[in-house]
Amino acid sequence: MAKWGEGDPRWIVEERADATNVNNWHWTERDATAWSSDKLKSLLLGLSVENEEGSCEVTEVSKLEGEASINNRKGKLIFFYEWNMKATWTGKSKAGIKYNGSIEVPNLSDENDTEDLDISIMLNKDEPDTPLVHLMKTRGAEKIREALGSYIELLKTEFTQGMILPTSNGVAKLETASQSKAKFDKTQVSGHFALLVGLSPIHTGVKIPTCKISLKDTFLTSPADLYRVFLNQEMVQAFTRSAATVEGEKGGKFRLLEGNVFGEFTELVPDEKIVMKWRFNNWPCEHYATITLTFLDRSTETELKVECRGVPNSEEDQTKDGWKRYYFEAIKQTFGYGARLF
Repeated sequence: MAKWGEGDPRWIVEERADATNVNNWHWTERDATAWSSDKLKSLLLGLSVENEEGSCEVTEVSKLEGEASINNRKGKLIFFYEWNMKATWTGKSKAGIKYNGSIEVPNLSDENDTEDLDISIMLNKDEPDTPLVHLMKTRGAEKIREALGSYIELLKTEFTQGMILPTSNGVAKLETASQSKAKFDKTQVSGHFALLVGLSPIHTGVKIPTCKISLKDTFLTSPADLYRVFLNQEMVQAFTRSAATVEGEKGGKFRLLEGNVFGEFTELVPDEKIVMKWRFNNWPCEHYATITLTFLDRSTETELKVECRGVPNSEEDQTKDGWKRYYFEAIKQTFGYGARLF
């Protein structure tokens, strides 16, 4: 075989002291099944639609069968994914009547475009007829299709980081065997989330540099009332202006902003402290920051200190701005706890 820059380009081998499989020229494969399962659930759970008849939300992914993998051969990435999924949706009319239904997507695979997906939406047996079924079959199905398209795009960007290694000139080429027709559009994601995170791809499979963020603000309310805002599902839905799931107990899960922010409460000291595992949906799979909220009684107001540890360096500004805008300011505007900012 020729050295780098010599001979037939089909047989170029770059000299490397670390004996790395340069540019993954030889066949390499990465299993994306576990990552895909987590990503699909996070994208689907919490999806919601609303009109004058009421609102609907995807509340559970009850079945997710399939697999996904990525193969690299001579600088070309070959994607394989095949999923059969079922989910549950819950509707609530303006009159307060609740309905339950199911969602089935049997053919999410690399052989089908998102436009060709079969998305079956039904109302459960013995449930009375409701116009909310039409809402789910139209706008609901559209949002589900967008979420699945986002999964495909993230699989081909976020998860593939590191599969094409740098060549001698430091440039990494990424050539896919089949290009996705599902274009990732920031407008497909909630306005809150698009502004909050900027949707920048993050490297996965490697140790990422992180930072610590410290914030504080004051609220014209008691520590007990402010503490409850973060643990009460109805109050969280009020200040985020979207559907949310909040299990306000130690070990309880939370998911808000249409499923784009989620995590778990790891420590609760009533009216004094909340500690949680917390992440944005576009962070590397399984990477969480540790968020500590400390509530300090300042007589007529409460000082809230927020410490964020383990935030990816690339997300520092977005995370800081997001907490100020979508937590601090939103809580004050919603509940009238306005106070001066530090």
